[in-house]
Amino acid sequence: MLSLLFMAKRKPKTLEEKVLLIQQGDVKLRDDLILAYKPFIAKTVSSICKRYINENDDEFSIGLIAFNEAIEKFSSDKGNSLLSFADILIKRKVIDYIRQQARNPQTVSVNFESELLEEEGARTTIEDEISLDDYRKRLEDQQRREEIVQFRQVLLEFGLSFDDIVQQSPKHADARKNAIEVAKIIIENEDLKQHLLDKKRLPIKQLEKLVSLSRKTIERNRKYIIAISLVFLGDYMYLREYLKGVLEE
Repeated sequence: MLSLLFMAKRKPKTLEEKVLLIQQGDVKLRDDLILAYKPFIAKTVSSICKRYINENDDEFSIGLIAFNEAIEKFSSDKGNSLLSFADILIKRKVIDYIRQQARNPQTVSVNFESELLEEEGARTTIEDEISLDDYRKRLEDQQRREEIVQFRQVLLEFGLSFDDIVQQSPKHADARKNAIEVAKIIIENEDLKQHLLDKKRLPIKQLEKLVSLSRKTIERNRKYIIAISLVFLGDYMYLREYLKGVLEE
């Protein structure tokens, strides 16, 4: 509530801030936003229709309504982009419309907005969830790729690459679990963690005193242990999910 009052006292700067005010009932801001993003709507619809789209085309009307629906349903809780969500929703609605027309080639509609509203009223909540689920999956794929790119850069600082980690990954599940447990010991011990971050190498001598593994085993899995330690130290949601799966094997 305080954030809404704060935004009400100043001009909203981001698109997501504007959407939040619109969802609170700012009709003029909604009209202004839709007007400003008509080129975006036309471009998105054109990518599906494979032809130039103007505001007189029926498909543009479909896209316009879909963009308005995206504004109503959008949530920024996960820090996502309205335009990414709107892009998916517009394309879905236009494809649905094209399929409908293909099933009824002789049907000529003079009020596509009314037709779409009726269709939306007939849609089940399952169909709505399919659209949102598709959006979430695409977003997760994008976030997973960005996470890998970020982690690759961190590995480079330690003189490592993904190929190194794949080649050095222990072949047996028990050995992987042991390596992960060593990584946990490193990040939970301030001295060991600082040694790793400062010197960019494992504190093997100190680790020998804290784990039941031999020095030879630690050295053999050195690159893998470093990589796992860096995953624990960073904000890598998807890589951590992978480690959770390894521990549950």
